[in-house]
Amino acid sequence: MIFFNYDKVRGRIKEKLKNESTFAEKLGISQVSLSSKFNNKSDFTASEISRATDKDVLDIPVNEIGEYFFTKELELNSRKIK
Repeated sequence: MIFFNYDKVRGRIKEKLKNESTFAEKLGISQVSLSSKFNNKSDFTASEISRATDKDVLDIPVNEIGEYFFTKELELNSRKIK
């Protein structure tokens, strides 16, 4: 199973929006849904990632999307390793 590390996204949220609830609202999803995504229980959709990169949300350049949303974590013996 592939797990993604969203630490960089979370840092950008704090920098640009101050909190995750505002980010969820701008994506049009619930805080519970956002938490599920950050905990690798569900995936971000293409439209959510696209919206997240907008200037009024996280203002992520297109060439940096992978660094924010597709940084893999390894899971060894039920323990995640960054």
